[in-house]
Amino acid sequence: MEQTVKLSTRKKPFRPFKRRTPYLFLAPFMIFFLVFMVYPIVYALVISFSKWQGGSFQFAGLFQYSQLFQDSIFWQSLVNVLIVLVIQVPIMLILASIFAALLNSKRLKFKSIFQLGFFLPLLIDSVAYSLTFSFIFAENGLVNDLLGLVGIHPINWLLNPFWAKIAIIVAITWHWTGYNIVILLGGLQSIPDEIYEAAKMDGAGSFRQWFSITLPMLRPLLILESVLSIIGTIQLFTEPFVITGGGPGNSTLSPVLYLYQVGFQQFNFSYASAIAYALAIIIAVFSFLQFRLTRGGGRDA
Repeated sequence: MEQTVKLSTRKKPFRPFKRRTPYLFLAPFMIFFLVFMVYPIVYALVISFSKWQGGSFQFAGLFQYSQLFQDSIFWQSLVNVLIVLVIQVPIMLILASIFAALLNSKRLKFKSIFQLGFFLPLLIDSVAYSLTFSFIFAENGLVNDLLGLVGIHPINWLLNPFWAKIAIIVAITWHWTGYNIVILLGGLQSIPDEIYEAAKMDGAGSFRQWFSITLPMLRPLLILESVLSIIGTIQLFTEPFVITGGGPGNSTLSPVLYLYQVGFQQFNFSYASAIAYALAIIIAVFSFLQFRLTRGGGRDA
C-alpha cells in the first residue's frame, strides 16, 4: 500500500520539448506567411508614403495618393471596369438563374453531364481561355468568319473601344457563368418541394412560383454572387492583359492592369503601392456591403 502511495505522488518528468512540438510543426507555415505575405503587405504600405529619390526611398507623406486622385488614367480604368460590371454581372446572373432552373428540372435527363458541361469552363486556366478568345475575336477569327456567312461585314473587335469591351464581357461571362450556376443550383435544391406543392394547390403557375417563391428564397445567394462578381471585376487583369492589352487607347485598361504597368514596366513601385491600397480600400467597402446585404437578405428570406 505504501509503495502504491509513493508511486502516485511521484512527480511526472518535465518535458519541455513535448510542449513545443505543435509550435515546431506550425513554424514553417508561420515563417512562410510572415516572409511572403505580411512583410510585402507592410512594406508596400510603407513605400506608398515615399518616393524614389537619390537612389533610395524618401518619405513623401501623401504625395503618391494626391497624384492618384489627379491621375486621369487611373480613373479611366475604374470607369472601364464599372462599365463592364454594370453590363456583365446582370447578364451573367440572369443566365445563371435560367440555366440553374433548367438543370433543376425533374424532367431533365443526364443532369450530371450538363452540370459538368457548364462547370467545365471554370476549370480552364484564365490565360489559356483568354488566348483562345483573342484568336476567336481576331480580325480573321471565328466570329468574323461566322458573321461573313450571314453577310455581315467583319468587325474589328480588338481595335474598336466599344467592341473590345464586348469581347472581354463575352469571355468573362463564358468563364464564370458556370460557377454561379452551381451555387444557384445548390440553393434551388435546398428549397422544399412542399412549398411548390402548396403553391400549386393555391393555383400558382410556374412564373408565379418563380417570382414569389424561387427568387425570394435565392435572394441571399444572388446578393452574394453579385457582390463577389463586382469585386472580381474590380480585380480584372488576365482578360484585358491577354485579349486587348488594355487597348485600344486604354479603353479596356483595368486598375490592376494599370498597377502592373506602373510597377513592373515603369518601375514606380511607390505609386503602384498607392494604387494597390486604393483598390484594397474599394474592395473592403464592397466586402462590408456584402456582409451587410447578405445578412439582411438572410433575415428577409
